Amino acid sequence: MPDRNQAALDFLLTRRSRPAKTLTGPGPDRDTIHTILTAAARTPDHGKLEPWRFVVLEKPALKRAHALVAERGAALGLDEAKIEKEQIAYDRSPLAIVVVESPVDSEKVPAIEQTYSAGAVCLALLNAALASGWGANWLSGWASFDAEFTRDAFGLAAHERVAGIIHIGTETVAPPERPRPDVPAKTTWIET
Repeated sequence: MPDRNQAALDFLLTRRSRPAKTLTGPGPDRDTIHTILTAAARTPDHGKLEPWRFVVLEKPALKRAHALVAERGAALGLDEAKIEKEQIAYDRSPLAIVVVESPVDSEKVPAIEQTYSAGAVCLALLNAALASGWGANWLSGWASFDAEFTRDAFGLAAHERVAGIIHIGTETVAPPERPRPDVPAKTTWIET
């Protein structure tokens, strides 16, 4: 039998995202963020292309994104409730890390595998933040899919897109457990 890392397994079996609206300051310092990003970067990456990058949004950048959401939402003709819902996470979180899918031209590695790698970075970053003791949540929302907003708020290039935004801060309330998937119902065994 292989050596078992019971602490890591227990963490994964009990991990729970913290709603962004329940996060407050302080957030992690830069050394802690560096450690979290280093853990996230140890993700599966076929071809070692690193088809992703990070944009760290500290409080002033979050306030700017909050304002840009309102501007862009009005320009798109969205209703106020939809705009306000999008603004909440930018308003309350002390820190957010945008995982940017930044595909690399490759004859060997299909674009979809690069997308999967960026998604894996999001989960690894979320888990690293939670394992570090912070409250964290992986969000997106309509603004993260709007090219003009992502260019102006996060500096994305035309070929890039947001894979996820991980909000990190101090947890104010522990969320209740939620229903989990029925793993046997989602599993097929092939024996022959």
